[in-house]
Amino acid sequence: MAHPTQPSSFALRGIALFEGLGSASLDRIAADCEWRPLQARQPVFSRCSTGSDVFFLVSGRVRITTYSAGGREVSFRDYGPGEHFGDLAAIDGQARSTDVVTLESSLLASLSRQDFLALLAREPAVALRMMEGLAGLVRRLTDRVMELSTLGVPTRLHMELLRLAREAGVSPEHTALISPVPSHSVLASKISTNREQVTRELGALTRRGLLRKEGRQALLVTDVNALQALIAQES
Repeated sequence: MAHPTQPSSFALRGIALFEGLGSASLDRIAADCEWRPLQARQPVFSRCSTGSDVFFLVSGRVRITTYSAGGREVSFRDYGPGEHFGDLAAIDGQARSTDVVTLESSLLASLSRQDFLALLAREPAVALRMMEGLAGLVRRLTDRVMELSTLGVPTRLHMELLRLAREAGVSPEHTALISPVPSHSVLASKISTNREQVTRELGALTRRGLLRKEGRQALLVTDVNALQALIAQES
């Protein structure tokens, strides 16, 4: 059912999964969605919870994370506007596999499992895009397992910085501004180490001239090609 204060279907045009859909299709999806404005640092759902809605991030940012039995946080990645999450539970009907929390004020649209599966059945292009996304996820997770199993902490950190640099966009001068840069604790959780070792390795890269702080929340990779070459030497 439509939420009484739902935005129009125009808000869904920025969702990558819906690219190419016509106005009528988007209107129908918008009417089926529940619209949820959330403030920063609010949980969307938690690991092992039983909900199966799929969420579409209209605005804001969220973090996909989980916690070990000992309480150690393991961060997977941050999602921005246009991305979706929660589809695994919708597809297989099982419990959630991660925690999701907002990083800033966000607007989410969500579809129930029933409505999401019906959408995949009536929109083959969306179903194909979903399968491509899941295939990409499997490939990324395979790469990450190999990194954690075979590479040392310095190389893992270098590879994470290279990923962040590419996501931020590499300039013609081969620089990249990572902003906002994740905290040392978040970087540590992504590469399975501790904050102190991340601090040491970032300091070493700074002394080599490959990194430079830009204000309080940004980090400049001064030569992305040199960072990539360093990884090749270490791997």
